[in-house]
Amino acid sequence: MKSSFSPVAWCTNTNIYEVNIRQYTPEGTFEAFSNHLSRLRNMGVETLWFMPVTPIAVAERLGTLGSYYACADYVSINPEYGNLSDFKALVKAAHALDMKVIIDWVANHTGHGHTWTKAHPAYYHRDAAGHFTERNGWKDVIDLNYDNADLRQAMVDAMAFWVKEANIDGFRCDMAHLVPLDFWIDARKQLDAIKPLFWLAECDVAEYHQAFDCSYAWEWMHATERFSKQNLSCLALEKVLNTYAWEYPTAAMKMYFTANHDENSWNGTEYEKYGDNTLPLAVFTATWAGLPLVYSGQELPLQKRLKFFDKDEIPWNGHFALEAFYKKLLELRKRNPVFLHNSTDACSVIPLGGERQFCFIRQHKSHTVIVLLNFSDQATDINIHHALFHGRFADVFTPGHWHELQGQINYQLPANGFLVLEK
Repeated sequence: MKSSFSPVAWCTNTNIYEVNIRQYTPEGTFEAFSNHLSRLRNMGVETLWFMPVTPIAVAERLGTLGSYYACADYVSINPEYGNLSDFKALVKAAHALDMKVIIDWVANHTGHGHTWTKAHPAYYHRDAAGHFTERNGWKDVIDLNYDNADLRQAMVDAMAFWVKEANIDGFRCDMAHLVPLDFWIDARKQLDAIKPLFWLAECDVAEYHQAFDCSYAWEWMHATERFSKQNLSCLALEKVLNTYAWEYPTAAMKMYFTANHDENSWNGTEYEKYGDNTLPLAVFTATWAGLPLVYSGQELPLQKRLKFFDKDEIPWNGHFALEAFYKKLLELRKRNPVFLHNSTDACSVIPLGGERQFCFIRQHKSHTVIVLLNFSDQATDINIHHALFHGRFADVFTPGHWHELQGQINYQLPANGFLVLEK
């Protein structure tokens, strides 16, 4: 299985920051969020993913503000956030800071009362009584019918609007696997002809890499949650990574994360899910082959669930306790050439013999990165040998501290701690 497309060059070693405009500021607007751009760029953020910017349907709305994913019009801006000029200004400001912008695209369904329900009702699935319907039990949306060729082209045209009008750099495609793969392949052919784009799929289906550059590491996320609650061993985690390596195309990228909008709101904060393993898992997301995601507020850290259908601001307090943590990881990815070779073949797991310790190494020419993670609540002595453990290595999280290695590492990892070395 091979992709028909080559990824745009900038995406192969980028990082992604998910922006929840509604909850980011008291105003909940593009203009207010723009005040954070310089801070985020200084933290090392390169790609901004904006949750849906389109207006939200009123009919069957959930909560006071509704779901971002119940679209009322594909070619308009949610007036709560501002207007199209505001969004275009935000994209331009991000580009001026050498940041990319991708937007959330919801192609499987729309909200009730979307403009198409009246102008093009044939675009939708119907039940036996002729009513709009939905197959997943989501009460505030209705399903589009991809057997309709006109719907397919209308969807591509709507996506093209944002490329042409706002100069966005790509799409994060919501529940991509619920939309036929051949649609995505055709959409990419048409849209990449306007401008080479980055394509991120919210799915964990290998076949969809025929159209997409990157997909969610859902299986990894579920495995690490079970692991953190003491129900799995490190061997089970390694099995998931092997599955990604064996079953996915060589150039396929996975996106790793400890939080996103769905997980935070519905399944718990990263601290609820992973407890004291949160930070070592965050280190993994940024150092394993793939792309790391940081969700709005994780740099605080964000230790509360944000309401999904209502206003519920991120509790910014002027202190960003984890900003330096993420900055070190994101800068490492740009600084060390091992991260330019972003396939799982570039990562080698080193057996440690422990149930709760994980080590891997990445190497390219004379450059090497070693990652040691302790998922135990006890400090653990590590003593391992490897042919690449030679030379002077910098401690990424302790500036000015060096490790002179001569074929082995002897180190006591703190409880739920980590060590990242580079040369």
